[in-house]
Amino acid sequence: MTATASVPMPATAADIIECYLSQIEICISSKDLKLGRLLHSRLLKTALNLHTLLSNRLIDMYAKCGSLPCTISSFDDLPFKNHQSWNTLLAAYSRDSRFLHSARHLFDDMPERNLVSYNTMISKLSHHGLHQEALKLFSEMQRKGLGMDKFTVVGIAPACAGLSDLQSLRQLHCAIIYHGMQLNCIMSNVLIDGYGKCGDAIAARQVFDQMEVKDIVSWTSLIGAYTNANRLDDAYRVFISAPSRNAVSWTALISGFEQNGQEDAAVDLFEQMLEEGVCPTPFTLVSFLSACARLGLIDRGKQVHCYMLRRFIGFDCFNIFTHNSLIDMYAKCGDMESASVLFDNMPGRDVVSWNTMVTGFAQNGLAKESLDVFERMVQVGITPSHVTFLGVLLACSHAGLVSEGNRILRFMEKEFEVCPGIEHYSILIDALGRMNQLEEAMKVIESLHSTGLSSSVGMWGALLGACQVHGNIELGRRAAESLFVLDPENGARYVTLSNIYAAAGKWSEARKVRLVMKGKGLRKEAGCSWIEVKGGKKVFVPEDGSHSQTEEIYEMLSLLVEQMKEERQNSFNLFKNISKE
Repeated sequence: MTATASVPMPATAADIIECYLSQIEICISSKDLKLGRLLHSRLLKTALNLHTLLSNRLIDMYAKCGSLPCTISSFDDLPFKNHQSWNTLLAAYSRDSRFLHSARHLFDDMPERNLVSYNTMISKLSHHGLHQEALKLFSEMQRKGLGMDKFTVVGIAPACAGLSDLQSLRQLHCAIIYHGMQLNCIMSNVLIDGYGKCGDAIAARQVFDQMEVKDIVSWTSLIGAYTNANRLDDAYRVFISAPSRNAVSWTALISGFEQNGQEDAAVDLFEQMLEEGVCPTPFTLVSFLSACARLGLIDRGKQVHCYMLRRFIGFDCFNIFTHNSLIDMYAKCGDMESASVLFDNMPGRDVVSWNTMVTGFAQNGLAKESLDVFERMVQVGITPSHVTFLGVLLACSHAGLVSEGNRILRFMEKEFEVCPGIEHYSILIDALGRMNQLEEAMKVIESLHSTGLSSSVGMWGALLGACQVHGNIELGRRAAESLFVLDPENGARYVTLSNIYAAAGKWSEARKVRLVMKGKGLRKEAGCSWIEVKGGKKVFVPEDGSHSQTEEIYEMLSLLVEQMKEERQNSFNLFKNISKE
């Protein structure tokens, strides 16, 4: 029910002001802009329209009712402005990210700034990712001797975290102690989160242990601190010890395991989360789909896709981030048809959406489709990023389009100001190697110094692999020697060089390489493959006899090998018959 602007006329001026203030508070609490305008129109007919306290509350009312033009107009009409007047308008500008620059201009134009002014500006700069500017303002307010309060801490700690600036965060913590401030739950939580994001899990734990009152944010922040430091066992212990768990704490643990390469555990935790009846957030779904993509678990990815369709149609969860994660999952699992359907039906696409499709087609050997998507991307006005060109170059490599790859390297810098990096040159070297242009690949590596780049493991690895395929002993030796320096603990490089020598009949050199490898105590890591059967992952490694059905597996493998040999012989006989004809 909408309140009316019926203001009784009390006997004294103080009573009248109090009556108007109470009516303005009703407008603010109900966000009734119409009533607020009626009150304002009545005030304009009295001398009270010049009353600073009433005018400040009107400015605040318009701001909280979402009418920035009326907020500005009321501020401009106020003849006597105080700190509250300026700070209220500053807060109004800061509520909307579109007016962040206007807020900064207003802040700079203020005749005098107090602690509230600085807190408002610092908080908004930090919120919008302008962390360095926020820290500069914090230093400025300290030089002016304005002190700090709990709002300062809550504003500046995330800025330190955003920059991974551990030193500034420690200085903030020291300043809190110096000023004799008592840490409340919210302040402690932002410090735990900040220390975690800066990589100091020990300091995060110390703040946590000193808290008298902890909430679920405290526990979740500590989980995040441990996962960020790759202390996953500690993170799990904190998670289990928490008095209560919600979707955010589950997500912190799941994403932490996924980001630290423990995708299997992340998948298991997600399924446990669903079993306990906790509804996942969009961030949970993104982490789970990323784990499925890396593991190639397309069946589980599809199950979650169906879950999203059943539970989140029309909700914010099914947003561009989850769309992109679904496309990435299907692409990495080899189902480009499903990825394309999702992409084509997206309500809106960003550069990540386009990059996922360009790279997805390229990784699945569909070079033409990858290049077609890239052309569409440019035509609709999306500016390619360095990731886009990695996908485009990969497509050129798989299609043997070496000249096109060289052209792309020049084109990306000239047309889009994207400087080629080590990864781009690595793909070009791989493309040259595939086409047996090994000398040209070597020239590319040698020319990198003129571009300010250094050769990488990826480049030399691509060249070494190509030398093995094409039997180039000299370049293979040079590539391997460079890798022995750059990647000394990788035994696979020694095995590859030994195999190059062996294939050329140079058995003495092959044995020497193996002896050096043995002397260094290096071994080639065993390969690993897996398949998904009925929602479960079956893992296979060479000479593994631990599986309960090992005999049946090897028996079936022998049958498959014999069948492949038979198919090969049949193909050879068919070819001979055709040749005779």
